Amino acid sequence: MDFYYQREVSQPDDQIHLAKAALYFARAEYPDLQPDPYLFQLREMAAALAPRLPTPRYPLKVIEAINQYLFQELGYSGNSRNYYDPRNSFLNEVLSRHTGIPISLAVVYLELAKLLDFPMVGIGLPGHFLVRPDFEDVGIFVDVFNEGEILFAEDCEQRLQQVYQQEIRLQPHFLEPVGNRQILARMLTNLKFIYINSHDYERALTMVSFLLATLPHATTELRDRGLLYYQTGQFAAAVLDLEAYLNLAPQAQDAPTIHQILEQIR
Repeated sequence: MDFYYQREVSQPDDQIHLAKAALYFARAEYPDLQPDPYLFQLREMAAALAPRLPTPRYPLKVIEAINQYLFQELGYSGNSRNYYDPRNSFLNEVLSRHTGIPISLAVVYLELAKLLDFPMVGIGLPGHFLVRPDFEDVGIFVDVFNEGEILFAEDCEQRLQQVYQQEIRLQPHFLEPVGNRQILARMLTNLKFIYINSHDYERALTMVSFLLATLPHATTELRDRGLLYYQTGQFAAAVLDLEAYLNLAPQAQDAPTIHQILEQIR
């Protein structure tokens, strides 16, 4: 576990430096990674963008300026061809390769907006991720995976249906802003499932450890860490986590299965 990541996420949510925390957890895969050059890159991008912002700062005009710079001039784009490439979830790779998935591109966008003193928030749609200006009743959303396409609420429902290839009704809570801790947890969860699906249980275990540092009370992550310990033959650690999970959630739907696994270990 990266000490600096733990220290970052131990702060109140609004004080977490999102880009810095994302670079800290990337050191699990890139041990020699130094965050400062990437943070400097983001500051340089913001400095190049600042003179292009309109006065007064009408939200739509600011977004158009950011989109022009980020997607047209720098060539950032959503990686739809290799969506599940783990590199899409590591901020250092996104900044180096100019491609990523919705949430990692959103981190770049949110960091630029913060450096430009233009308030924006993340919107954690199921299966997709957007950003929007943090102004009352602004009513517009930005799809960073699709070159900053401007969406309204009804467009968000259509985007969901495109993602899931079925009829889905937009629920009001889908459009609620998410905090820094939730964004980090979602990035880590993406990596966790990528590694589980490729049977890379050691890397998945590392991501779950970061998840538990981010969300210490997430009982399902405690369970998953126990299961991954079991998969990797670390039986004593598996017993500790799985027993702790059952103590915290004795009526969980999967409790009988967890009891069976514990019996197998013993």
